[in-house]
Amino acid sequence: MTLRKWILSVLAISFAIIFIILGFWQIRRLRERQSANDLLAARRLAPEVEIDSLPGDTAAAHFRRVHIRGGYDYPQEIIYTLRGRNGSPGVNILTPLLRNGKDTAVLVNRGWVYAADGTTIATQSWREADALNGHGFVETFPTKGPFDPPNPARPRSFRRLDRSALAKVLPYPVANYYVVLTDSASSPSAPPRVEPAPLDEGPHRNYAIQWFSFAAISIVGLVIFLRRT
Repeated sequence: MTLRKWILSVLAISFAIIFIILGFWQIRRLRERQSANDLLAARRLAPEVEIDSLPGDTAAAHFRRVHIRGGYDYPQEIIYTLRGRNGSPGVNILTPLLRNGKDTAVLVNRGWVYAADGTTIATQSWREADALNGHGFVETFPTKGPFDPPNPARPRSFRRLDRSALAKVLPYPVANYYVVLTDSASSPSAPPRVEPAPLDEGPHRNYAIQWFSFAAISIVGLVIFLRRT
């Protein structure tokens, strides 16, 4: 075998190995996605609980359906920036909920509002009832950075919901989770609610097939080349 054939053979086999590794990586990601979907579906179907009955472990509380009641503290609202919806830029409004007998507020994601720049809205236009007696599901704050510091010009606007940074702008303790409201909008000024994440498998299966196809093409192409030369 000539040196040229050896080089091409090594390259083709090396590429095939890399493509196979990438294919199995996508299969692992698919299985992780399926496991996460199973967990999410189980918790969506689980009986609704009172928010104070949630387990202390936020991982065990994540996605649980809850009943929550209290009074909104609109002046302390948080803007969750750069939240797209059907291709449009916007924000989510998170309003602290104060509950009788509790010194810790729970942030409630009341919904999505269009914002041309993805950051700026007039929050006063999106206030609904002063009190909430509603339903939602639990979301957890991210624990891994990086977390960009708030813009001094918009100290209540956050690209990522860093709980420690949120605590610095709120005048009371905040729970280690927040609630995404699912009740239908109660008034014309209520923002459209945020929809739960879809239970799809993502593109991982198609990507795996693609990488395995590239591996097959590398090997078949090498065999054809060796036979013809």
